[in-house]
Amino acid sequence: MNTLEAIKTRRSIRKFKSDPIERTVIERLLDAAVLAPSAKNSQSWRFTVVTGSKKQEMLSVIRKGIANREAEGQDIGSVKSSLQCIEQAPVTLFVHNTDGIHPWKARKEHESWWDLATVQSIGAAIQNMLLTATELGLGSLWIADVWEAYPELNAWLETDHQLVSALSFGYPDIAPQAPSRKPMEDIVRWLD
Repeated sequence: MNTLEAIKTRRSIRKFKSDPIERTVIERLLDAAVLAPSAKNSQSWRFTVVTGSKKQEMLSVIRKGIANREAEGQDIGSVKSSLQCIEQAPVTLFVHNTDGIHPWKARKEHESWWDLATVQSIGAAIQNMLLTATELGLGSLWIADVWEAYPELNAWLETDHQLVSALSFGYPDIAPQAPSRKPMEDIVRWLD
C-alpha cells in the first residue's frame, strides 16, 4: 500500500475485535511516530501504551474523571461514546507534550506559539501512526475528549506533561464508508 492509498483508506474505527495486537506491531507504529517532523527537532512527544491487565485500571480512571466532570456541572460531550471505543480496543496509546503547558495555565505569548508548534508536531506523529496502522490492517481512532479525565489520567500515568490525545488501536470490526469532504472550492483560495 502506498502513502496515498493509506490516506484514502484510513477510517476512524469505533468498533474493534478483541484480538490482541503483538508488541512488535505496536513498536512499528511508534517507529513511524518518531519519524515525524517536529518543531526545531524538539521531539517533545511522549507515548504511554496501555494493554493487558492495565486496561481495566485505565478505564476506571477515565470513568472517575467523567464522574468528576459531571459532578462539577461540566458538559462532557461525547466522551462516553469514546469510552465505549476505548473499552473495545486492545491498545490505548496516550500522547503527551513534554514542552506543552496545561490548557488552564496562563502563558506568555511566545509560550503559546511554542505550544502550538509542538502540538502540530505531535499531530504529525499521530498521523504517521494512523497511516501505518492502516497499512498494517489495524483500525484506529484518534480521541481528543479524554481531556474530560485529564487530571485523573495524568495522575494515574504519573506525569505532569500536557495530555494531547489518546489513540485506540485494534483490528476493525466494521468497515465504515468514507465521510463526505467539503469541495475544494470551499476550502482553497489561490493567489496567482
